[in-house]
Amino acid sequence: MSDKKNLVNATLTGVMALGLAAASSTALAGKPGMEKCTGIVKAGQNDCGTSQHACAGMAKEDSMADEWIYVPEGTCSKIVGGKLKTKTGDKKMKM
Repeated sequence: MSDKKNLVNATLTGVMALGLAAASSTALAGKPGMEKCTGIVKAGQNDCGTSQHACAGMAKEDSMADEWIYVPEGTCSKIVGGKLKTKTGDKKMKM
């Protein structure tokens, strides 16, 4: 009986993990009305991973060029040092 209970628990845990992973990837795909802004992030305040790390909140220094956060559309170009991060990963120059 214990083996059957362990199998059920492991299966349920796996299903829940897959559901959370699907929800996470959808949430990180983009936010309506927001844009990704690089070059303005404070250490530990980034919204997602980069080539240096895989998680939000892991920026090691302020204003790193590849770290980004979501800001309301139209805001990034108004912030000193802010650059829009495009979908391909390239950065547009501030206007």
